[in-house]
Amino acid sequence: MKKIFIVTVVIVIAIIVGIFLINIYEADTEVTKEITQVGVILNGSIDDGSWSQSHYESLEKTAADLNLAMNYRENVTTDECEALIREFADMGCKVIVANSFEFGEYMNTAAKMYPEIYFLHATGVGADKNLSTYFGRIYQIRYLSGIVAGLQTQTNEIGYVAAFPISEVNRGINAFTLGVRHVKADAKVYVTWSNSWNDDAMTAEATEKLLAAHEIDVIAMHTDSLQVLEIAEERGVMSIGYNLDNREHYPNTYLTAAVWNWEAFYQPVFLKCLQGKFAGQHYWEGLNSGMVSLAPLSDKVKPGVEEVVLKEQEKINSGTFDVFYGPIYDNDGILRVLEGECLTDNTMLNNFDWYVEGVVLE
Repeated sequence: MKKIFIVTVVIVIAIIVGIFLINIYEADTEVTKEITQVGVILNGSIDDGSWSQSHYESLEKTAADLNLAMNYRENVTTDECEALIREFADMGCKVIVANSFEFGEYMNTAAKMYPEIYFLHATGVGADKNLSTYFGRIYQIRYLSGIVAGLQTQTNEIGYVAAFPISEVNRGINAFTLGVRHVKADAKVYVTWSNSWNDDAMTAEATEKLLAAHEIDVIAMHTDSLQVLEIAEERGVMSIGYNLDNREHYPNTYLTAAVWNWEAFYQPVFLKCLQGKFAGQHYWEGLNSGMVSLAPLSDKVKPGVEEVVLKEQEKINSGTFDVFYGPIYDNDGILRVLEGECLTDNTMLNNFDWYVEGVVLE
């Protein structure tokens, strides 16, 4: 009788759960029955192999699941942003997405002008009733990729081509360098600035300058231009990419990449928009959210590296460790983070204006 009772309870629970899931499905089906217009403002192109394409691919997956009509505008400048938002509003777009920090001023203003529209601003900070900003803790992946670079280098001279010295970029440089020096204490990370997110000529010049000045055998990047990877392939320098996994284009030098999986954000947030359950907030999601990840290591990576990376990844996922735990010294030898302490989110997001020990600015 006891077994029969247990089986009966299990069946009843299964039926209740099934009914609950059916109700959720029916509700989701109801809100996706009609096409919803969405405006998307990109600072690059949908096939740039980089930042904008990473958003495009995830938005396309989300659109297919939720019956969204995506209206893309590519290579948008700040001068065009305000007019584009008005155009999308006139089209009847229920959601407007912008994928660059530089569009923040216009998105914030528009959110107040159009309270009936939901605004999603990538890399921004702050929020409003109908505005969410979002980013991922890609610095955690930078740290892991730094471990790969540190174990791969023979010269102990590693390059890093970066766009601008802003908190977002500085955070990545520092996390990468901490990863490098976790496994190679005497290695140095040499940084040059391209002063552009996606200008190929400026990025190529910064890359060439770096390679000419040092015995760099591994190079990483925080730009949307792929010139860093192109030149590394030509020169036989091992490379670590960003935004998307581009290994098929660089078969001789590609090690891994810090990549985005934006659908982990877009799917649930767009559904909330459709259901009328949206609540504006700032999202900053970590490794365990699925939004950010390290691309699989290529066959150019030395044996044994993956085991070290996985061990550090498990520490991050456990919640017992994050990248900016002290003690941390800056590149002038000043103790910035005490042992047992860690940097606050506010500092990492908005006030990261210094570099860790091992960073050399060119």
